[in-house]
Amino acid sequence: MATIRDVARAAGVSIATVSRVFNDTSLVNEETATRVLEAAALFDYWPNGAAKSLTTRRTNTLGVLLPDVFGEFYSEVIRGIDQVSRRHDYQLLLSSSHSNSDDVLGACRAMLGRVDGLIVMAQVEALIETVERVSRRMPVVLLNPREETNLHGSVSVDNLDGARTAVAHLVALGHREIAMIAGPAGNTDAEDRLRGFHEALAAAGIAPGRALVVPGDFHEASGFRAGEVILARRPRPTAVFAANDSMAIGLLAALRRAGRGVPRDLAVVGFDDIAIAAYLNPPLTTVNVDACGLGRQAVDMMLGLSLIHISEPTR
Repeated sequence: MATIRDVARAAGVSIATVSRVFNDTSLVNEETATRVLEAAALFDYWPNGAAKSLTTRRTNTLGVLLPDVFGEFYSEVIRGIDQVSRRHDYQLLLSSSHSNSDDVLGACRAMLGRVDGLIVMAQVEALIETVERVSRRMPVVLLNPREETNLHGSVSVDNLDGARTAVAHLVALGHREIAMIAGPAGNTDAEDRLRGFHEALAAAGIAPGRALVVPGDFHEASGFRAGEVILARRPRPTAVFAANDSMAIGLLAALRRAGRGVPRDLAVVGFDDIAIAAYLNPPLTTVNVDACGLGRQAVDMMLGLSLIHISEPTR
């Protein structure tokens, strides 16, 4: 494997000059830089990123820590993060926490020294203290915190108003018996959407006792099981608000198996507006969340921090 010495010898320059070329400094004239790059191409030389980071104190890598990496919502968040990162010549180091404090701490310790900053989604309040410990060691941007934190920055989805709007839509269609498939207990997104559900019912003058809330976990299978509970309810609700689209899709499957139609037998509204929602039959009514934009804004905020170097886009 070629070394920096091989490139320097072939280009007729010092090792320091080769290093300057690959560190993108302006201290090397164009003719010399071209000669170095041609020699590097000839030897298929790859600069040592770890060695470079010791000199520049930058890794040009961002850490991303999400509760899960499965599902369209998280895929869109990652896509948005990647779009902006690549424009600024940053790479990503991705991990999942499964909303577990030990996993969060372990992933952050593994990333320390390998990333210039961390974008993290901590949807369980118990994780915030752990993330705050991490923020003392590297810049952190938090996705979807319930409230303002002492971290370097945050980007949020308005879960509360989104849920209120979804339920108000069902009320406007004439529904009074409205059920909800809730998200996991302790999850801040799920709790805000549940609160928005109850607030919208109260605003419509619907007594809380009339509302059926079935627990779910944001996955399709829990939506299917909730659908079976809702279908067995007497009197049966005429409409359902699902706290995310995945559970709404599970609910639709339960309705199909029971021979029930949407919206003929039951109106359904989801939350997130994942890509597949528009291709269901009928298309799923849902609250739009720009998950890709959420990721883009998080990187914009991270790169805007004075602790993070912003390189000029090269492509």
